[in-house]
Amino acid sequence: MKKLFSEFKKFCSKGNILELATGVMIGGAFSTIVSSLVNDMLMPVIGLLTGGINLGGLFFALDFQTYPSMEAAKAAGIGTINYGTFLQNVINFLIIAFCVFMLVKGMNRLMGSKVEEALKEPERHCPYCMGVVDKAALRCPHCTSDIEGK
Repeated sequence: MKKLFSEFKKFCSKGNILELATGVMIGGAFSTIVSSLVNDMLMPVIGLLTGGINLGGLFFALDFQTYPSMEAAKAAGIGTINYGTFLQNVINFLIIAFCVFMLVKGMNRLMGSKVEEALKEPERHCPYCMGVVDKAALRCPHCTSDIEGK
């Protein structure tokens, strides 16, 4: 048990785990903000444009009767398919995905060539003349040294 706890402690103290935990917490807070944006600002406008329909309140009662609200149907013990809530969640997802896309795009623009340089394969050099050599070359094109084993 002590060994298991020691391994768990070592795992949790890695930098990537802490960064991931921070990202999850910030993502949760960001999700709350986006949910508020959708529910409190966008959905009322969409409802106004659709003639006063509350998109989040759209549902289908499984007994094929009509009820004034989801709460009334649930109080009557009737199951409901809440497709309006589903549509709101889809809109939330699309907004969050768009914001993350814009954030990543902005970071890539900010980092620019640094990211591309970091992803590039390092150049291969001749151990004798230090000239740049193609990765598939067996001999250096500059000094003709055999570099097959390097």
